[in-house]
Amino acid sequence: MVKSLLCTLVLALTAPFAAAQQGCPDKNVLYWQAFPPGGESDLSARHQQVVLKKKCPGIDTVIQYKAGAGGALMWSQMNALPGDGVNIVGVNLPHIVFQPIEGEVQYKTADVTPVFWFHFTPDALVVPEASPIKSFADFLAAAKANPGKMNLGGSGRNSANHASHERLNAAFGIKSTYVPYKGTGDMALAVVGNQIDGAVTYTAFAINNKAKVRALAVAMEQRHPLLPDVPTFRELGVDWVDGAYRGIGVPKSTPPEARKRLSDLWASLNADPEMKELAAKSGFELINVGVEQMDAFMQGKIKLYTEGAQRLNLGKK
Repeated sequence: MVKSLLCTLVLALTAPFAAAQQGCPDKNVLYWQAFPPGGESDLSARHQQVVLKKKCPGIDTVIQYKAGAGGALMWSQMNALPGDGVNIVGVNLPHIVFQPIEGEVQYKTADVTPVFWFHFTPDALVVPEASPIKSFADFLAAAKANPGKMNLGGSGRNSANHASHERLNAAFGIKSTYVPYKGTGDMALAVVGNQIDGAVTYTAFAINNKAKVRALAVAMEQRHPLLPDVPTFRELGVDWVDGAYRGIGVPKSTPPEARKRLSDLWASLNADPEMKELAAKSGFELINVGVEQMDAFMQGKIKLYTEGAQRLNLGKK
């Protein structure tokens, strides 16, 4: 009995130390989402919630939503959150570069403090399963026959989807109309319900809605193993390998040591076999960009997307 009590006491005393050694937060994590439930950002947060609970059983990840303005509502307010190392915000590229260029949001790219980029989702063009368009050739023929009549949905204005839509029009000499939604979850209802002609979205959306939508092309080096019959844009004659990056950011007041702990913790989530399996099933390409690589990574992306915005005339009336 005494031995059992001593063991219990030792475990109780060492549990916090063990958790700290793993880089686990000492309080519940508040994970703020800039898009509504149901999209890729939400799905990736749910994956992380599961794996984080396994790594840090003593705390919960509480997912909160503050959607609006294509993510800009949350990103313009993130620095008002406590910099306590447990308030984190989902952030997206190229959104946080494109939106300030447009000039209609209440934040600048420099106001956003990413600490880890965890995955990449390639661009994809999809149509509803009920659509008479069966191939990319059908899509081009329909778009050219009725300039401006083809309505393609996407997640937000001045987002990765918006940029991809403009790129699609320019690359193939067509004119289609972009229809922005609050997030992929809202857009999904319109596409699956056959309310719009299609969407410029991501491979993850095409894979997770495989029975409800038909993918016509993907912006990858090679065909996606879960979409083996769908050609790449390169196969269709355009050098297009691109998509959206997702990561976590923190308020600027968060101390450097707390940023590093979160960066290392998210790297450990990506290394977990369960996370790798969940990502693969959903069409997410895992990447690992932590605080050590962040400055160089962001400088490169800001340059790339600023040039892209100029080519696409984003922000020009």
